Amino acid sequence: MRALIIDDERLARTELRRLLAVHPEIEVAGEARDVTEGLEQIERFHPALLFLDIKMPGGSGFDLLEKLDSVPLVVFTTAYDEYALRAFEVNSLDYLLKPIVPERLAAAIERALATEQKASTPVGALQKIFLKDGERCWFVAMREIVLLESEGNYTRVYFDNNRPLVLRSLNALEERLDPSLFYRASRRHIVNLQSITGVEPSVSGGLTITLVGSLQVEMSRRRSILFRQAMSL
Repeated sequence: MRALIIDDERLARTELRRLLAVHPEIEVAGEARDVTEGLEQIERFHPALLFLDIKMPGGSGFDLLEKLDSVPLVVFTTAYDEYALRAFEVNSLDYLLKPIVPERLAAAIERALATEQKASTPVGALQKIFLKDGERCWFVAMREIVLLESEGNYTRVYFDNNRPLVLRSLNALEERLDPSLFYRASRRHIVNLQSITGVEPSVSGGLTITLVGSLQVEMSRRRSILFRQAMSL
């Protein structure tokens, strides 16, 4: 599994490399000192796993994740336990306090390998997305998203009882979605096919789709025809 270490402290990066040396299943492809370098390294190496510090000059680990279209597995590494709750709220793989205990690191690696093995999303498609709305942030598996709704250059993301607005256009997101899971229902909406609870004819000649949570989307006649063909209705 290819990994990156992103931490502003050189000694911390060196120590983590030393601890990872006994885990040949982890290939450390590179290191970065801050958000800017981290983004460059991620673009270059496309890692499956990040060992990510939270508090860094010029931007936090959360800021870095917000800038990514596709988020790798993340193990936070930090000297500050005050971020632990927030890290687990965004569903990070693990949270390791410095100095890192070898046994805790081994457990995190085992979890990362198991998670990667379970992944079955087509190559290039998003598996999960990092969302940030004010002080709240989440890692969300794409299968948990019920609806994506365009609001100009932003997209409203519906999952559980949350509806954060993210600075990514619906068209940009659509390019990275798994077409077997998501369907473009209208100019403004993309629906999760697994979240559909009902389909009814609409007065306009199209279809009205009801989703989990009683959300409804009106589908045009043209898209309704394509939908019927795709779903064999």
